[in-house]
Amino acid sequence: MATHSPIEWTEATWNPVTGCDKVSPGCAHCYAERLAKRLQAMGQSNYARGFEVTLQERMLELPLRWRRPKRIFVNSMSDLFHADVPAEFVQRVFAVMCKADWHEYQILTKRSERLVGLHRSLPWAPHIWMGVSVENAKFTYRIDHLRHTDARVKFLSLEPLLGPLPRLDLRGIHWVIVGGESGPGARPMVRSWVLDIRDQCLAAGTAFFFKQWGGVFKSRTGRELEGRTWDEMPARPDGRDIRWPVPVLEQRS
Repeated sequence: MATHSPIEWTEATWNPVTGCDKVSPGCAHCYAERLAKRLQAMGQSNYARGFEVTLQERMLELPLRWRRPKRIFVNSMSDLFHADVPAEFVQRVFAVMCKADWHEYQILTKRSERLVGLHRSLPWAPHIWMGVSVENAKFTYRIDHLRHTDARVKFLSLEPLLGPLPRLDLRGIHWVIVGGESGPGARPMVRSWVLDIRDQCLAAGTAFFFKQWGGVFKSRTGRELEGRTWDEMPARPDGRDIRWPVPVLEQRS
């Protein structure tokens, strides 16, 4: 089910697709895979196939039943642009997002090639944000793919950050999230990498969000960077600030 999320940069998760497979080093210790196997062992019906890509038809219209506006991370347990997700189903997910337009939606992919291939067939409403994950310099080409889409809000998830990212091209990028890897086998993140990205965002006028230092026990390392937390959010396409909660639309049903 879609639920309140502990992820610092969103409010809820919605999984019309579950399951994925590994495409790059950032996937090595995938939290979603661990969670999916745990839910399968518990008998959760959405994870009867474990971490195999599965279309969750009964979850598709769930945002329409949420009356309170939420910021929703789409497919926290999958990748909407996975090759095994039919283009028609991707379009249906977008249709729901357009219909339930009192929410904001955050989509992330590592499969930026497929994103570029499908983007012209998708309705990029202002409340649908699109992001790509980049873990080291080898995968910065995903940013160029993102830049070629018609998404009104474009963002980067540099998590788990596994190497320095000097000279990032932030043209047209509205928001950058940085975080270290957490959980079993977590690989270290170097402070200088984070500070350099923060400074690049400040120079470019791009909102910067520092999610965590990470580690095996991320609660011990916290979120502070140089004595403060960085919770910046992108500006709305209509110019309104989205740092504050969206008013409740009680007329929605």
